[in-house]
Amino acid sequence: MTIDIITPTEKLFSGTAKRINLPGSKGSFEILENHAPIVSTLAAGNVVIVDEQNQEQTFAVTGGVVEQVQNKIIVLVE
Repeated sequence: MTIDIITPTEKLFSGTAKRINLPGSKGSFEILENHAPIVSTLAAGNVVIVDEQNQEQTFAVTGGVVEQVQNKIIVLVE
């Protein structure tokens, strides 16, 4: 699946991954390949991306929103 993490001033990440863990406003959750479409708000916390080689990348965020449709994830964060 493809993931883009975007702030108002820059693109923090653009690439593919096996999974992403997000700090949802109602609790953290994980999106895997072929997940049902979702739109959710994000709270302050860490966005953790695990790539195809099981390497993790962590991004601290203060809030935002995520949308996932057909294995394309867009994370808009502050």
